[in-house]
Amino acid sequence: MGFFSLTQDIAMDLGTANTIITCNGKIVVDEPSVVALDKKTNKMMAVGRKAKMMYEKTHDNIRTCRPLRDGVIADFDACEQMMRGLIKMVNSGHHLFTPSLRMVIGVPSGSTEVELRAVRDSAEHSGGRDVYLLFEPMAAAIGIGLDVEAPEGCMVVDIGGGSTEIAVISLGGIVTNNSIRVAGDDLTADIREYMSRQHNVLVSERMAERIKINVGSALTDLAENAPEDYVVHGPNRITSLPMEIPVCYQEIAHCIDKSIARIETAVLNALQNTPPELYADIVKNGIWLTGGGALLRGLDQRLTNKIKIPFHIAEDPLHSVAKGTGVALKNVHNFTFLMR
Repeated sequence: MGFFSLTQDIAMDLGTANTIITCNGKIVVDEPSVVALDKKTNKMMAVGRKAKMMYEKTHDNIRTCRPLRDGVIADFDACEQMMRGLIKMVNSGHHLFTPSLRMVIGVPSGSTEVELRAVRDSAEHSGGRDVYLLFEPMAAAIGIGLDVEAPEGCMVVDIGGGSTEIAVISLGGIVTNNSIRVAGDDLTADIREYMSRQHNVLVSERMAERIKINVGSALTDLAENAPEDYVVHGPNRITSLPMEIPVCYQEIAHCIDKSIARIETAVLNALQNTPPELYADIVKNGIWLTGGGALLRGLDQRLTNKIKIPFHIAEDPLHSVAKGTGVALKNVHNFTFLMR
């Protein structure tokens, strides 16, 4: 990127929980999808980690929000400002003029035309000249290193913050697709509801997320690497007196069981609609788990036991989609499955 360069290539995984940007094959931005706005002027005050630190701690003059919900844009203006702020973080050298952007953006495979249009408009308003969209399961498969253009079936389950994307891929296209709005945010909500009902303690969204990270589990019996109990501090929801509650992973496994079961059902539904030849390939090769949800303890084992097909966790599940969009960006003219 020289002094007079007028275009810049960036690939973006625009996620409900985190937004990741790659440039020249390297991850240059990995920030929470949160933006803080001044309520009076509607100008951006902070984005990413700085805004996340302000989340649920603001006064009346500041609004912090997560512009994406369930994998799609819920607040168009806030999303546009967040994208601008994150793009500014990309260290692109010194430009005489602000470069126009060529972008590849990962989007949920269950997105409607209206939702895809919203992502495209936000990208164009943020400086994108050529904007290409790529379905997240396809991007995840490319990021894992699978040969998506081979005449062989591969299955990817991408569990993000707002949606779970399940796809069977062969010959550069998605053969079977199932997208459900059950993912990491729903597990966080389950934990909040459980703590309130079972322990009478109020916990914030951020605290519930910390509980999920520290003691979240899909199995009530972890044979190895069982986490220690996590101590939760919060007010009693009736008396408002401070409480200190130790939480174990078995409790969390029980409280998120129904949401995990819905993901299991969605995977089975996708398999039901898979042609027999591709089904045979999937049984032989296994199913790949990506996204932040893939890091939930015991999830791969639980799914393997339920579905009787081996599940593999991607090497870097959090960044699989971002890496895949980066590879697609380098091969824009060769990948026919990119949407423009």
